[in-house]
Amino acid sequence: MLDILLAILGLSLLVIVHESGHYLAARAFKMRVLRYSIGLGPALFRYRPRNSPTTFQVCAIPFLAYVQIAGMNPHEDVDPDDPEIYPNKGVFARIVTIAAGPVANYIAASVMVFVLALAGWPEPVYQGPMVVDKVEPGSPAAEADLQHGDVIVEANGRPVTNVVDLQEITQPRAGRRTVYVIERDGERMEQTITPMDRDGDGIIGVRAANANIVSYEYEPMALGDAAWAGLVIPASFTVRQLEGLVDRIQHFSAEGLMGPVGMGRTVAQHAAEGPAQFVLILVLISVALAIFNLLPIPALDGGRLVFLGYELITRRRPNERFETAVHTVGILFLLGLLAWVTFWEIVG
Repeated sequence: MLDILLAILGLSLLVIVHESGHYLAARAFKMRVLRYSIGLGPALFRYRPRNSPTTFQVCAIPFLAYVQIAGMNPHEDVDPDDPEIYPNKGVFARIVTIAAGPVANYIAASVMVFVLALAGWPEPVYQGPMVVDKVEPGSPAAEADLQHGDVIVEANGRPVTNVVDLQEITQPRAGRRTVYVIERDGERMEQTITPMDRDGDGIIGVRAANANIVSYEYEPMALGDAAWAGLVIPASFTVRQLEGLVDRIQHFSAEGLMGPVGMGRTVAQHAAEGPAQFVLILVLISVALAIFNLLPIPALDGGRLVFLGYELITRRRPNERFETAVHTVGILFLLGLLAWVTFWEIVG
């Protein structure tokens, strides 16, 4: 039960960070924010500071959050002379306000990595054997037809008992033909693979099964190293997720898509493994939220930025009815996709 509560709290925190980005940007450009809501459904608590236009509230369903900026609702009656509403602000102010949500998620991911690195970065301790969990598309391992469930038992004439052995043997061999012994269905075979260079290290493009991780060692980083990790690790997560997204689009695959149920389960599982793993999965999801919201899909922040980009380039606003219709279709599509993914997460 505690793991489930932590999952709800963690996911809600990421959404609050996202909406706070929109809120802070809107207020910085002196837009009137009418409501800041944490959760959905009936309000349990409301507070409106003196001389503030914003009502802050906490609702009964502790999931999701939203910010209501005056003038953003296309069906709202607006005063063309009101300087504090969204549509009456300059295009730059509106772009920053829309982009601030995903940016806030990305910054939050960097901060979480920085703090975790200072406290003690988790380094996994592996047991054998080296079981392949996933093969990176287009990698040397994929070209050699390595598959999920294969066991790598030898590389360059040296025994491989876990992923650390594989890394130590492979990293110095970028661009050099190397013989790997693979065990599949009880039979052994040799594959000659040329590791590719990535950031100065040779890799073949396989990921070890998580079942091979038996424990974690925690090593605090120096301040400079922690700051560098806060920059590099979210960036590497971004690249990896974009590569996965491109691969799913190319293969018309829904593998890896998660709705609220799937994300909740994943966060709860990592919370059960310890605080560091809980923070790491929140980092990963926070980066994913930033990427997803910046996709040029109607109704998402990225979809709104497309219309704002059109306005910036042409110096004229798109037809309001057309934009509203496009975002409405986008909302219906996203709700349908969410319902479909959630259904299969429950029954699957």
